[in-house]
Amino acid sequence: MLRETIFYLLIVVAGTSGELCVTRAMKTIGEVTDFRPASLLRVVFRAMRVGWMWIGLGQMTLAFFALLGMLSLENVSFVIPVTALSYAFSALGGKLFLGERVTRQRWAGVVLVCIGVTLVFIGKG
Repeated sequence: MLRETIFYLLIVVAGTSGELCVTRAMKTIGEVTDFRPASLLRVVFRAMRVGWMWIGLGQMTLAFFALLGMLSLENVSFVIPVTALSYAFSALGGKLFLGERVTRQRWAGVVLVCIGVTLVFIGKG
C-alpha cells in the first residue's frame, strides 16, 4: 500500500507541478499566434531556454513513469479516475503559483471531481 501511495502522490503532485511549470514557461515566452512550421520551431527553441520548461518536463517525466508503475499494479479503471485529483491541485496551483483567478463555479467543479475520486476509492474496497 505504501508503494501505491507514493506512486499516486508522484502522479498527482509531480504531474500537476510539471504542468504548472510548463505553463509558467509558456507565459514567459508569450502567446503563440503564428502556426507556420518555422515559427513554431522558433517558439520551441525559445521555450527550451526557459528554466521553468526544463523543471516542468522533468516533473512530468517523473509523473509519467509513476503512472506506468501504477498501471502495472492496479486496474486502469481505478488508476485513471484517481489521478483526477490533479484537477484539484491544478486549480490550487493556478491560483497560488500563477496568480490565476479561480471562480466559485470552478471550485464547485473541483469539489465534484474530489467526490467522484472518493467514490472510486470506496468502490475499490
